[in-house]
Amino acid sequence: MWRSRPRLRVPAPSRCKNQELAARRQPAKRAVLMLFCLHNPQERTPAPRGFMRLLMTRDTQSCGPKRVALVTGGARGIGLGIAQALARENFDLALCGVRDASAVEAPLAELRQSGADVFYTQADVSDSAARGKLLEAVRNKFGRLHVLVNNAGVAPKIRADVLEATEESFEWVLKVNLQGPYFLTQQCAQWMVKQKKAGPDWRGCIVNISSVSALVASVNRGDYCISKAGVAMATQLWAARLGEFDIPVYEIRPGLIHTDMTAGVQAKYDKLIAEGLLTQSRWGLPEDVGRATAMLARGDLGYSTGQVIMVDGGMSVRRL
Repeated sequence: MWRSRPRLRVPAPSRCKNQELAARRQPAKRAVLMLFCLHNPQERTPAPRGFMRLLMTRDTQSCGPKRVALVTGGARGIGLGIAQALARENFDLALCGVRDASAVEAPLAELRQSGADVFYTQADVSDSAARGKLLEAVRNKFGRLHVLVNNAGVAPKIRADVLEATEESFEWVLKVNLQGPYFLTQQCAQWMVKQKKAGPDWRGCIVNISSVSALVASVNRGDYCISKAGVAMATQLWAARLGEFDIPVYEIRPGLIHTDMTAGVQAKYDKLIAEGLLTQSRWGLPEDVGRATAMLARGDLGYSTGQVIMVDGGMSVRRL
């Protein structure tokens, strides 16, 4: 029988060297909490009020700067779902998009309510000068970068048969969806490598948001399919190049995700879903992609660089 309840001690903030150390302590904290709650099962005495919050937040709030994630197209659709998930994981956020800051005040305010320091820059990733200014702004604001999420993308303005599609559409779609992210990754990777060399405890990753269209042919939007297939190869290239620095690079392939980009074809795909297009018969949501991204950003799959995470409701599952 227990004579007295052991006193639990949470390490003082001064003992935490950095945010990475705090993150590594989370599993141990959960174990301590479990032991606390179970050490006297007959009484079933609950933990003191605030104990869980103290365990889970003290280090991450008191151990210096939080990790920073840059999410392109992060103020709407899938990008906003990703930003929300990362904010819940205690990241500060650098977001960019083509809209003026005044047009994204509502989602930014929502993100800030979660405790994240949120910084937004109007930037078109297809423009080289804009990419340079974006990274300069992130450096000036945070001085560090741990996660890059290449999410910004466009669909062709007109879904045209490949026999009739124009070069103008092809060039525009590939410049936004492939060329821009490819060279933004180049710039961010150079910065990440410098941070890694300067501090071995630094950890980060790169996440490319592509699409099932990287493998599934749609003859009325060939430019989009080719751009996403290019993103898939870019993921492999960057994974191979950055492996020596232990910077994982991943690809997430969403399927049918309910956003403003898919609003114009909702009726079409509602019918196809009802007819069995997907193994899981529902639309995907931005938060589905957000949770997958958060898993990668946390480092849960740190030894899986170059891998593809399917978030498609089973669309890609082969069935008879």
